[in-house]
Amino acid sequence: MRRKIESFGDNIGLEKYRTFGSEMKNPSPIELGSALENVAALVPFDFQLSTRIVFGPGSVDRLGELAKELGGSRALVVSDPGIVRAGHVEHGLRALRSAGIETRLFDGARENPTTVEVDLGVAAATEFRPDVLIGLGGGSSLDCAKGINFVFTNGGRMQDYWGIGKAIRPMLPMIAVPTTAGTGSELQSFALITDPRTHLKMACGDTKAKCRVAILDPQLTLTQPAQVTALTGIDALSHALETYVTMSRNPVSLLYSREAWRLLAVNFRRVLDEPDDLAARAAMQWGAGLAGLAIENSMLGGCHALANPLTAAYGIAHGQAVGVVLPHVIRYNGLEFDSWYAELTDAVGEDVAVGNASSGLAEFIERMLIAAGLTTTLRALDVDPQRLPELAEQASRQWTAKHNPRPLDAATLLELYRNAY
Repeated sequence: MRRKIESFGDNIGLEKYRTFGSEMKNPSPIELGSALENVAALVPFDFQLSTRIVFGPGSVDRLGELAKELGGSRALVVSDPGIVRAGHVEHGLRALRSAGIETRLFDGARENPTTVEVDLGVAAATEFRPDVLIGLGGGSSLDCAKGINFVFTNGGRMQDYWGIGKAIRPMLPMIAVPTTAGTGSELQSFALITDPRTHLKMACGDTKAKCRVAILDPQLTLTQPAQVTALTGIDALSHALETYVTMSRNPVSLLYSREAWRLLAVNFRRVLDEPDDLAARAAMQWGAGLAGLAIENSMLGGCHALANPLTAAYGIAHGQAVGVVLPHVIRYNGLEFDSWYAELTDAVGEDVAVGNASSGLAEFIERMLIAAGLTTTLRALDVDPQRLPELAEQASRQWTAKHNPRPLDAATLLELYRNAY
């Protein structure tokens, strides 16, 4: 509890994080949680909700109207072939054209977009010269659209924007239309783009990259294949859980994390069992969006640090990679922060005492993985155990690792991988 906090620098709130442990002798889990909760209120934050949220069935029909309000006359729509086949892209294009907006489609987005897809999209934008961008699809399409926005408006290459606040010039107004309930990218200022040479996921964040409008139309999520529903749902659950316990958490992020968890934990099983339940789909989409807002305000933790190298090295889908390590990260963090997890158990009806809330939540996630038809071990995913030290070293360099509530280094991450194996 006395390790240096690096995420927001030295200030009164973080100084209390460093020193309060020395003022409490043998605190109980309840006393520890109470003290930390009080400290969380002191953590500085800079909150600005600059994205307009338009929510409800059929709201995609307003796409043209909303683009027009942003001054749009030429829209580049960024999506992927699967969303095109589902008919959602044509729906969006019709809405834009009905408002008199000229359109061009770039459907080259792919899962876990790389700089290659971004560069192809920039070439399309350079030829078309849009004045508004539309990201229509899953989180990968939205991230790809943001990446295109960075390079098209500010020049250079995607690697130049790895980090926070690297864009100098204004960016095009962007509208996000998510067709899944997972990443919450529509309400974040970060684009996650993979460098194909290093296989590292680059988190490129800038307030200029925030979408001006997010259209949350739950009807668009009804066409998700069962596997996509499972993968994105687990990802959203992980976002709610991880943001709730990061060292950067604050009063704003806690509100979003808690409500996201309440919606997602209850409705995930419902959308698995009843995929046509629009109310459950709507709850999942809104919960994923709230979790995205939580990420924007508190970052993520060790789970995503462990998951990203698995995706890069083995092509494991992000939701599966997150799911297989999440229970082990919960148990690891719960050794010191069990009282934080205890605040979330009511939402899932877990009859667990404060002393083992983290174990109860870890078991809940494992049950959800099984219900979703996903794998619970790295062995079943054919991960080579000889490569675990290499993966752990890569995980230690992930940007999310430093926000985990308990310290993480390569040795600790290796042990977590071995637990998941």
